[in-house]
Amino acid sequence: MPSGLEAAMIEPPAGAVWAEAAGDDAASGPVAPARAQHAARVLRVGIGTTMIEPALTGGHLDGIGVYTKALLRHLPQVGCELAPYSWPRLRGHAELVAGQALPQSFERASLLDLVTPDAHRVHMPVDVFHVTDYRVVRMDCPVVAGLHDALPIKHPEWCNPRLRNLKNWMQRKAAQKADHVIALSHYAIDELVECFGVDERRISVVPCGVDDEWFEAPAAQAVAATLRAHGLRPGYFLFVGTLQPRKNVGRLLDAYLALPAAVRAERQLVIVGHAGARSEEVVRRIAAAARDGAGVVWLNHLTDDVQLRHVYAGAGVFTFPSLYEGFGIPVVEAFASGVPVVTSNTTSLPEVAAGAALEVDPLDSGAIADAMLALAREPALRARCVAAGRARAAQLTWNATAGMMAAVYRSLL
Repeated sequence: MPSGLEAAMIEPPAGAVWAEAAGDDAASGPVAPARAQHAARVLRVGIGTTMIEPALTGGHLDGIGVYTKALLRHLPQVGCELAPYSWPRLRGHAELVAGQALPQSFERASLLDLVTPDAHRVHMPVDVFHVTDYRVVRMDCPVVAGLHDALPIKHPEWCNPRLRNLKNWMQRKAAQKADHVIALSHYAIDELVECFGVDERRISVVPCGVDDEWFEAPAAQAVAATLRAHGLRPGYFLFVGTLQPRKNVGRLLDAYLALPAAVRAERQLVIVGHAGARSEEVVRRIAAAARDGAGVVWLNHLTDDVQLRHVYAGAGVFTFPSLYEGFGIPVVEAFASGVPVVTSNTTSLPEVAAGAALEVDPLDSGAIADAMLALAREPALRARCVAAGRARAAQLTWNATAGMMAAVYRSLL
């Protein structure tokens, strides 16, 4: 392995999965077995589905969308009766398909909340309401808010500048209205306290996960068909995520183009994800590299979950040198798929990887390239990373997430 790289291959911690709280008054403790959850009264849980509405997302799901869909699948298995709700657009409700329309638009509910903070409560016929994004208003039931990160406030330079100051102010106010807050990692706690003014005692850590099918190798013929359809050769370097400044795709391109020509001839760089805010320059660079025959492939319209699993299965190395993550679901997807991972040594990613990936400085394209090359050329290192990654992913499943989440809901009633 090249000098300066540390594999840090440690056994992930064994034992029970915990729903951990930041303070003494928050819900904490080991997750109860599923049978104990079923023995308790069924909870009526409202859940926000705005982030998976096709008309609002264009069919593209970001991390919040993946998180929302996973909760919809798994919470019913742990004693929760779900009622999906989406915020309607100001002009009407007709386009909503993932959830029934909330009584008011978010804009109207927020304005009423601002003008009459002590009087206004949106009536909801549920025991608890889980907001999966930042659209929090006061309701006449306990509100749980999943705040995935503090990116717009911590790094506004990476986000869409349109009305950014107003949006950040609204997010701070909204976060403070939640009765309880879910952080996806321990790393995120300090930022939620600092940037959103959330009381630390009202925060519980409930990590994200993967579904069981990610651990099952898809049929070789199906994988081959998907790869052929997209012009991919097995063994490529893979990145998955929305193209935006914090994802650091520009330095990933630099790292790939610095690899020996023989390696690039053998292994493409495959980028999966649509263009996000402030991505114009990296999109231009991707297009230029593809035009020059550099082996760079951009799959910007891949929205099928089955095909995404096929693309992971065909990868040789997963590369995720993000500058900032509240969690980083693609890392766990790669672990479960049996693909060795290069990721960043910053923000929540070391906590998520737990030593199962090669961790590098995301600002150093040379270090990223060295790690990519190591996993491409050293079979023993690859094998260690694959085994450690699979073990780590086994600790991070959506089934476990749902059990922890239900425990938090019950603690509020």
